[in-house]
Amino acid sequence: MMYTRIEYISVHISFLLLFLVTLSNLIHVFYKVDRPDHFSKNSMIIAFFRTTGFMITRCLQTKHLPLGNLYESLIFLSWSFSLLYPISDVEDQNGLSRAVLAPSATLTHAFATSSLPQQMQHPMSLVPALQSHWLMTHVSAMPISYATLLCGSSLAIVLLTLFYGTVGRSSAVKLEYNFEKPISIFPPNFCNNLRRQADTRSSSYLLISNSRKCQLMNCLDKWAYQTISLGFSLSTIGILSGAVWANEAWGSYWSWDPKETWALVTWLIYATYLHAKIDEKWMGEGPAAAASMGFFLVWIRFLGINLLGVGLHNYGWLA
Repeated sequence: MMYTRIEYISVHISFLLLFLVTLSNLIHVFYKVDRPDHFSKNSMIIAFFRTTGFMITRCLQTKHLPLGNLYESLIFLSWSFSLLYPISDVEDQNGLSRAVLAPSATLTHAFATSSLPQQMQHPMSLVPALQSHWLMTHVSAMPISYATLLCGSSLAIVLLTLFYGTVGRSSAVKLEYNFEKPISIFPPNFCNNLRRQADTRSSSYLLISNSRKCQLMNCLDKWAYQTISLGFSLSTIGILSGAVWANEAWGSYWSWDPKETWALVTWLIYATYLHAKIDEKWMGEGPAAAASMGFFLVWIRFLGINLLGVGLHNYGWLA
């Protein structure tokens, strides 16, 4: 009873703080107010420790890592978003990653606490297949990789939207962008056109897409690539450790289980994205589209299969 009360308080305080952080980020984005931005950093740290307190309490109660069902996995995913929030703040001064991580943590937390059945939110003993030392390596690596990949893909979706908005329409804007700064994600002709227009027009207003977007899109492209690279590495570790664990539990490294199949499809999509970025022959919206596709594949892989309760990785309830 004491554990249940502590868990309830920790989870709901965390959700309240995450919700406030999301609102403060919206205020910061639209009004550039510093105080809500400072408030959001402290609130996210408190929410992170509150969620950590929930997981420690659940661990003490069940005597195993709290990743035994869908509810615990979603809370762990929300915790992973909260963990990435202060880490991204170290170098991402524009707050691009934070603007994605805060609502992701809030929505994941809300779905876990409000949509799942009450019986699924209660502590459960592990099924025999999960009672292994591989639980720490595999099951903990996967939610962190989900959080990282979803963050990178969300940035890629914003990048893709801005790309089509920049190329597809024109408006009169003030020329404030330094064209000497390299623009890595656009085809060379696009940037050369901007440079030629800047050289040939004496007016301070140009009939081109907002040049500030070029700098923003470069930041988005950089952070999407770095974040997806980290998530891809964690996902690879999770898949390999899961294969070894599957051989111990079920006698086969790969059984084409629905979740395994979607994990492979997701891995191949992100591998294609990273190959395109390294090769540098496929530029523009192509890599961003591949990364954006990964966003939906991750949710199918993590949530869709679990909700249907199909296959060997079964802890859903809709089936």
